[in-house]
Amino acid sequence: MATGLAAKEANFAMAGLALIVSLSLQVGVNYANDYSDGIKGTDDNRVGPTRLVASGLASAKSVKQAAFIAFAISAVVGLTLALSTSLWLIAIGAAAILAAWTYTGSKRPYGYLGLGEISVFLFFGLVATMGSYYVQTEKITWQSFLVAIPMGSLACAILAINNLRDREQDELVGKRTLAVRLGDARARKLFIALLLLAHVAAISVSGKNTLITLALLPQTLVIANRVRSGASGLALIPLLAKTGQLQLAFALLFSAALALN
Repeated sequence: MATGLAAKEANFAMAGLALIVSLSLQVGVNYANDYSDGIKGTDDNRVGPTRLVASGLASAKSVKQAAFIAFAISAVVGLTLALSTSLWLIAIGAAAILAAWTYTGSKRPYGYLGLGEISVFLFFGLVATMGSYYVQTEKITWQSFLVAIPMGSLACAILAINNLRDREQDELVGKRTLAVRLGDARARKLFIALLLLAHVAAISVSGKNTLITLALLPQTLVIANRVRSGASGLALIPLLAKTGQLQLAFALLFSAALALN
């Protein structure tokens, strides 16, 4: 999406490096969460897909090493971007890695305090999108901020439905996610609001072509209605997948619209 917004200023080499950073951070945070939740025992009675450490499919040590390898890749490639643009990116990258590890790691993980959605919106929305735009153009604009909102809200929606699925079990083990803090009904409303925010933010970006993202509104409403109707537990797993598919489709369609603008 950042590359679409950059249009004629787009730098595909820098965009490719930014993609490696974001993907390696995504891989790293998932391994880190698997490791931390596994050794703490919070995944012992998991509703969702199998986790490596909790199921015994891989040792805690190997999963931790995999997380560190992914973080190292993001750090090295991120350093290359920083040296090519601004050294401030080193601080932002360090903050991203720290946030990825302490989400469920450390003595007081912020993911257990209901702050996960804020971090996801910040790092997988604003930082990922605006950062990708900056390394190509060396500019930060209001347009890049608006373009980042749909990705942040949809990334949050993925976490929100994941936490909604695990809400009852998380509450039993003392994991106070935002879904636990809000309760079932309000957690569902939050998820739906995040989906709709993506559409509102997209059409607020200047240029009539962004209206094309409304083509995905029927898909959005199908997911929202299923969640609103009370789907829970295992029934939410297919909807979690559909939310991820919606984010990907939204990004591709929005990117095309931005490029056409």
